[in-house]
Amino acid sequence: MAGNLVEFTDANFKTEVLDCQDPVLVDFWAPWCGPCRAIAPTVEELANDYSGKAKIGKMNTDDNNGIPSEYRITGIPTLILFKAGREVTRFVGMIQKNKLALELDRLA
Repeated sequence: MAGNLVEFTDANFKTEVLDCQDPVLVDFWAPWCGPCRAIAPTVEELANDYSGKAKIGKMNTDDNNGIPSEYRITGIPTLILFKAGREVTRFVGMIQKNKLALELDRLA
């Protein structure tokens, strides 16, 4: 992953997301998904903008099926914002950067 983006996997999800006290934004995506590729630059920008304030990363749903299944990810991109191990907000489909930033600011 580029820059400040974290690569979330089934194996590291508990440690990286659920055990983290800071806000965590998880982008569930797949390489073949056009909208996922379209939102990727926004997620990367947020990772840089919120470095040190929030953890932001991506989970490839083709390579990881446990966590996406557990969180009932049925459409991608799905972005879930966690705080202290709990799901706070979920966005499905394209979302504007300022709306994601507003939610991150609210939790940071």
